[in-house]
Amino acid sequence: MKTIAVINMKGGCAKTTTTVNMAHILAKDYGKRVLVIDNDKQGNLSKACGVWSYDNLSLADILTGEAGITEVIQTTQNPLLNAVPANMHLLTANLMVIKDEEREQAAILKNQLEEVADAYDYCIIDCPPDINISVINALVAADEVIIPIKIDGYAFDGMDELEEQINNAKQLNPKLKLRGCLVTMFYNRDVCRQGEEWLQNQRYPVFKTHIRRTEKADEVTFTNESLMEYSPRSGAARDYKAFVKEYLEV
Repeated sequence: MKTIAVINMKGGCAKTTTTVNMAHILAKDYGKRVLVIDNDKQGNLSKACGVWSYDNLSLADILTGEAGITEVIQTTQNPLLNAVPANMHLLTANLMVIKDEEREQAAILKNQLEEVADAYDYCIIDCPPDINISVINALVAADEVIIPIKIDGYAFDGMDELEEQINNAKQLNPKLKLRGCLVTMFYNRDVCRQGEEWLQNQRYPVFKTHIRRTEKADEVTFTNESLMEYSPRSGAARDYKAFVKEYLEV
């Protein structure tokens, strides 16, 4: 099982959209067994997968040791796509883990994922725009990092900090690597073209594919679907298919 952390220190750059659509394409188009993990207390990935609830177990229970991952995993409408949901309980769980000095705090998720590694081809972790113990767990558990980036005046804020956190995580997880930055919400204007060109000239790897801006991405938040289900012919949906193809071929 390959584990991918989708992360950026900045909000609103399509981390959840990238996670859910990448997972959906891997499962539906390529027949891969995929586990997605919602690592954001807002639970948007859980809602997109139709598994958000306060009544069921969540990532918070895994981190606090109240439940094992096999108890928390939920099925979705796609039989090849399973999900570990999250909700606001994750906020308390992060605090509890930090206070529990008797546990191996940074490797909880890694150890749990080892128990289901044979059941999946890919695990994709949707991380919040933050650095906390659950995000550190994601980096320690991951093989690769993908950074979605929306090109604007604040696009590159936090990149140095994120790079530092990735390097710190490598002390516990030497195999971790930055797979690439993915430009999202792209539109054909000078600011986007120039920003993308600037990014490609930095030390960070950048995917050739970019994801075009679409109103469908806003509409789909009301339907609890992926773009691939809601508007498969939209430019962004086609871009995500191209991105996954590029990801698999590189």
